Amino acid sequence: MPELKETSGFQYLKGTRFDRRTIQDRQRPLIAEVATFKHYPQARKVPLPRTWQLTEEHLSPLIQNRRSLRKYAQEPISLEHLAFLLWASQGVTGQAGRYLFRSTPSAGALYPVETYLNAHSVTGLPPGLYHFDVEHFALDRLTDQDQAEAVAHGCLDQGFMAQAPVVFLWTGVFRRAMHKYGDRGVRYILLDAGHICQNVMIAAEAVGCGGCAVAALYDSEINQLLQIDEEEESILYAASVGKKLLP
Repeated sequence: MPELKETSGFQYLKGTRFDRRTIQDRQRPLIAEVATFKHYPQARKVPLPRTWQLTEEHLSPLIQNRRSLRKYAQEPISLEHLAFLLWASQGVTGQAGRYLFRSTPSAGALYPVETYLNAHSVTGLPPGLYHFDVEHFALDRLTDQDQAEAVAHGCLDQGFMAQAPVVFLWTGVFRRAMHKYGDRGVRYILLDAGHICQNVMIAAEAVGCGGCAVAALYDSEINQLLQIDEEEESILYAASVGKKLLP
């Protein structure tokens, strides 16, 4: 094993530090910009409801009760609750000019993280892989087959992922942040994914669910499953969500 300071991770962090003495000399990267929203024009679009019914909850017990949950009740998640989780993850909450602000922060309001999910057991939603269309608050149906086993296989063969009613898959679109922030933009992409996942975990508690965040991934296998160009976009993070077992 290399010593800490010899690792590529440490060298990346060192190379992307801001220094007061040199920050004004940094050159804007020559990286082409990409669109803020990703669209699948050929996909069947599933509008998401905004009619979720929630009892009023104080935030502190939701945070207190959050635990990584790997066993779920044998019942589906409702489409309304899934819509609430998606809104909590990246739902539009405001607008300033051309910027659509979302429920989680993002450097420069660039939002380089895309949300995909595998629906294994969701009431009113056929099983399959979907992409979250943030702009229209809808799901793009990418496949007609449940990919629960393939997702679990790509998550280092963690079997509980195949049993979860929903698995979220978050990817980073590199150019969306790096055209402005260069190499340091990778830091911001990873931070965004963390913000999004934590919102989903807390929101899950509010609807009687729990989940488990997963970063142990065979990256290229998941990228291939999502049919994305991993030179431009790549899996970062995943999370399973399901109903809690009754005590």
